[in-house]
Amino acid sequence: MIVLKISNAPEVMASKLGKFLEKLTPDSFDQTTIEDVLIKKMIENLSAEGLKGEIAAVRGLDIDGKEMLIHDTLHVRRTQTF
Repeated sequence: MIVLKISNAPEVMASKLGKFLEKLTPDSFDQTTIEDVLIKKMIENLSAEGLKGEIAAVRGLDIDGKEMLIHDTLHVRRTQTF
């Protein structure tokens, strides 16, 4: 299993939309948008290599060094099989 944590979603959105529009969007919207784009691209690339599997966007899971923290509100926001 591979876990990927996006830590600069607001900065990426600012570079794509501009600082003014980025300030109008909440960070959770930024994170969701970046995750959705990343999932789409990963599925395209992994499928092209012949790999099959499942990708999930999860809320309430965090990585802190070598520890994985599970919060009370663990929620699978999106899952997609490829």
